[in-house]
Amino acid sequence: MTRIWKPDVNSTGGLKRREFLGGAAALGVLAATAATLASGRALAQEPKRGGHLKLGLKGGAATDTLDPAGYSAGVAFVTGRCWGDTLVESHPDTGVAVPALAESWEASADAATWTFKIRKGVTFHDGSPMTIADVLATLKRHSDAGSKSGALGLLGSIRSFEDKAGDLVITLAEGNADLPLILSDYHLIIQPGGGVENPNAAIGTGPYKLASFEAGVRTTFEKNANDWRSDRGFVDSVEIIVMNDTTARIAALSSGQVHFISAVEPKTVELLKRAPIVEILQTGGKGFYSFLMHCDTAPFDNNDLRLALKYAIDRQEILDRALSGYGTLGNDYPVNAAYALAPDGIEQRTFDPDKAAFHYKKSGHSGPILLRTAEAAFPGAVDAAVLFQESAKKAGIAIDVKREPDDGYWTNVWNVQPFSASYWGGRPTQDSRYSTSYVSNAEWNDTRFKRPDFDKLVLQARAELDETKRRALYKTMALIVRDEGGLILPVFNDYLNACSKQVKGYVHDIGNDVSNGYVASRVWLDA
Repeated sequence: MTRIWKPDVNSTGGLKRREFLGGAAALGVLAATAATLASGRALAQEPKRGGHLKLGLKGGAATDTLDPAGYSAGVAFVTGRCWGDTLVESHPDTGVAVPALAESWEASADAATWTFKIRKGVTFHDGSPMTIADVLATLKRHSDAGSKSGALGLLGSIRSFEDKAGDLVITLAEGNADLPLILSDYHLIIQPGGGVENPNAAIGTGPYKLASFEAGVRTTFEKNANDWRSDRGFVDSVEIIVMNDTTARIAALSSGQVHFISAVEPKTVELLKRAPIVEILQTGGKGFYSFLMHCDTAPFDNNDLRLALKYAIDRQEILDRALSGYGTLGNDYPVNAAYALAPDGIEQRTFDPDKAAFHYKKSGHSGPILLRTAEAAFPGAVDAAVLFQESAKKAGIAIDVKREPDDGYWTNVWNVQPFSASYWGGRPTQDSRYSTSYVSNAEWNDTRFKRPDFDKLVLQARAELDETKRRALYKTMALIVRDEGGLILPVFNDYLNACSKQVKGYVHDIGNDVSNGYVASRVWLDA
């Protein structure tokens, strides 16, 4: 038997948490509510149309690509949201799945077979119609075994996808209550022919059409006059300027050269507040700042050394001094209370130089440990690394901090070097969080954490429809990563951005930074 769940929409456009959790296994959404849900709320004021929106963003490099399969940092993330759409989006307040290019969906009772109705009448930027064939080709490209897509780990349980009378039917190896949210992943932009022939064409169905692209420098867009949605894309054109330097971003915003900047460093918030034209945008969410150890590379293949470093970091000091309090403490697993079914009752790991020294001695390691960092890793990453170095000294552990160039950090250091600073934005669900970077074969397994027993737990939790049992499985998974993995997670960061007071309509989205990448789609300019 197939069940369809239609959520209870409350007066603010949100979804009741109980309704979401209770019906998630057979999720379906009324297409009529799509515009309100996708934008997160009824707009408080009538948007103004027109103008040229300038964004000064951190997280760009000369190696950037327009192929969404390879998107990994902030500039590419926002770029993709400008020109492309996914099948599903997530509600900015609650994180539940809402329609996009799929206008509704339904699941079998065991959540192993899903049917998505694909929206009709949508055209790509080149004028060709968006069809079920394009959807199938896109999913195939990202899920093929040899794919280098960042979404590969999310799609591993798909047994087949097919066209049935114009509907997309996905059959899974096991049930997955989270499948609609998985399809909201920002890599899975629907492209003509799946993007197979030219993945870098940036031809999509999004609110803006690509006008120019210079990797690591600048990308420009013009309004898509044939956009299938009327509740977004309010400006005539968008310019994304890569500004990896903090001082340059602050100066550009303060002088009115740009309307919006990302990655505001906590220590600069008070300075920016003094500028009469500037507004600080602070959003809580699922993102975190971290230090990564490769579990398969000496000396980090020794769990006692990994534990020594986890006890040797003073999380509170990093939160207070490197982040100026803009965040919450982390506990060495990548999930916080913003996720549904987040684990509770796990003791908070604290700075303990005695335990750190005990595990360090037990590891048998001696000599300094090289930690690579850069401001590109996260705002305050260099300061945080130095604070880590100082607290580790108290346990007799020597850390050498090497500051790497910002340009190329995500290519040459992250996921390459065995001990480095990093950040992760949020993922829609715990399953997608773990599948992206903790299952053994994940393309972005950046701690080289490879545990077949953990992989089995991921699959078991994915197919478990009983909320209590699923919550227990997620707690077990969190404890394994916390106590045996290569992740040192001192803090979940608040997202800190800033904009000119000309910018209106910014949506604080718990899904990810810069309004879950949709900043250019959602805001307008009030001259």
